[in-house]
Amino acid sequence: MDQRIINLYDRYTHSQIGRKEFMKQLALLTGGTAAAMTVLPMLQNNYAAAAPFRSDDITTENVTYAGETGDVKAVLAKPKGKSGIGSVVVIHENRGLNPHIVDVTGRVAAEGFIALGVDALSPFGGTPADEDKGRELIGQLDMGKTVQNYLKGLEYLRTIEGGNGKVGCVGFCWGGAMAGRLAVSDPNLQASVTYYGGQPNVADVPRIKASLMLHYAGLDERINAGIPAYEEALKANGIDYHLYVYEGVNHAFNNDTSPTRYDAEAAKLAWKRTVDFFKSKLA
Repeated sequence: MDQRIINLYDRYTHSQIGRKEFMKQLALLTGGTAAAMTVLPMLQNNYAAAAPFRSDDITTENVTYAGETGDVKAVLAKPKGKSGIGSVVVIHENRGLNPHIVDVTGRVAAEGFIALGVDALSPFGGTPADEDKGRELIGQLDMGKTVQNYLKGLEYLRTIEGGNGKVGCVGFCWGGAMAGRLAVSDPNLQASVTYYGGQPNVADVPRIKASLMLHYAGLDERINAGIPAYEEALKANGIDYHLYVYEGVNHAFNNDTSPTRYDAEAAKLAWKRTVDFFKSKLA
């Protein structure tokens, strides 16, 4: 697909332009309104088309824990028959706890960790089925209170049955930025993994005690613009970090429900690196 169309969709999904302007520009790029309507489903996440993750080796349940804003909803996945293992908070993109992130939570558990997929939209009753509505609600969250909700999720995992008290986090897009915020905010965090997420304020980097893994997409100019200053600050402060840029792939390359942006090869490599990283830091 024309990279200009993918870049336009990225601007739309990250609230840089409204839907009316997005559709207008999409029609110009595709040659008309009818063509734009044909292309649109190819850009949107398609949860039905992606095979849902299944494993007989894990258990999954919906849970709540006490947060800053009241009860926080989450999906909890555990490997069967294992104890004394590390735990991971899974942080969703900017549309809420959708089926893809629920699948990712299960995949983390299948790798031998306790995994908690937190729903940041819990203050609004949880993630709605309408993705555009979810994206709108994300923009209405109180960021300070939302960070606290995630910090309480980390605390929830530190004392969970079967865990060893060591906790990490992994976030995607909006969640990637949140993973950075948690690294800044929690001095007891062992490991933080960011997939194509915005970087923390460089002034906050000295507060980071966790080890970091950072995955970026080579074509993601919007997010990548912040890499140089961030990496300079990480080096200056002696932070343990691993940074990877996957050339020729787009923002959201790990999302297998996004047909025009998913890249199987990059996703597989980034996932292996992530799992190996967690195994080294949370054992």
